[in-house]
Amino acid sequence: MSQQHNIAIAQKLLEGIGSGRDPGEIAALFDADLVFEIQGDDGVLPWIGRKTGRQAVADFIRDIRALTDPVSFEVEDILASENRAAIIGALQTRIKATGKIIATQFAIILTITGDVVTRYQMLEDSFDVSKAART
Repeated sequence: MSQQHNIAIAQKLLEGIGSGRDPGEIAALFDADLVFEIQGDDGVLPWIGRKTGRQAVADFIRDIRALTDPVSFEVEDILASENRAAIIGALQTRIKATGKIIATQFAIILTITGDVVTRYQMLEDSFDVSKAART
């Protein structure tokens, strides 16, 4: 696919999350056999780790909404190649259970085949996120 096509898919994902769209509807952008990865201290927060399937993204969105409050989310750039899009930015999130605010830069790397995302990989300071979630 073209770079512009992949940027459009990344923008559609961001718009869906930002507008509060239903997680199942957002998950339709992803392949049924999706590989979902947020490396880090897994076991502390449900979205950190490696998961598979479209449901992983729906669970991620539901869990983020249930367990955190967004403070800020800034997209600095969306870069693309023939089979990937990378969303680069910074965010601040309040962990509801502890009240702690984490601030981290992030990169979300989407591998795209046709019209669906086949791999979602988020790079962030997940150690800091996990630390903030501990009471």
